[in-house]
Amino acid sequence: MKDKIHVHVADDHKILIEGIIAVINTDKDIEIRDYSLTGQEVIDWFSKKENHADVLILDITMPVLDGFDVLKYFNENKIDQKVIVLSSYDDVKIVQEVLNLGARGYISKNNAGVHIVKAIKAVANDEQYFSNDIQEELLKSFSGQNNRKGDMPEDFLFESLTEREISVLKLVTKELSTSEIADKMHISHHTVESYRKKLLKKLNVKNSVGLAMYAVKYKLV
Repeated sequence: MKDKIHVHVADDHKILIEGIIAVINTDKDIEIRDYSLTGQEVIDWFSKKENHADVLILDITMPVLDGFDVLKYFNENKIDQKVIVLSSYDDVKIVQEVLNLGARGYISKNNAGVHIVKAIKAVANDEQYFSNDIQEELLKSFSGQNNRKGDMPEDFLFESLTEREISVLKLVTKELSTSEIADKMHISHHTVESYRKKLLKKLNVKNSVGLAMYAVKYKLV
């Protein structure tokens, strides 16, 4: 008789966990092995020798430690854990980041009910699995097409900035003009404008007010 696939679920919303478990319980080949509400709880659960799951369903945004921290923990400790990320974030940059950290699948929460069982079985069988919307964006990326701007955590956006971009952001939010920023940083007027455009695009904001909000949030001013 074939062994069941054991699954651990991690998300900071208990109601969502209950929904995922309800869907998984409709399949006789899959069995739930507990759940976690924070990234730290995930790490603590897997740290106990008696605990094992063939597949971990992992949210990205969780308190204490997030999904990125959990994946980094597995990497640093050489734990070959099969992980499917289930997230409301659907920007291809986030998907690529978690794949680089070792995740085997990615499902957007809007499509969880349709894909979760198929994803678990595929990943348990050493395959990759993506919900249709995620797969479409990955194919665009691989073929050099422009991806649509998806949702991603604000921290991820901010952490993608270079030191130079952060320096420009600080000066922009101090209400310095383009010429003043150019003088302070010893760069050309054109380069400052280029940095400003990159900041607006990267942080997905429309003007200097949006940039100022980021600067305040991350204590740059």
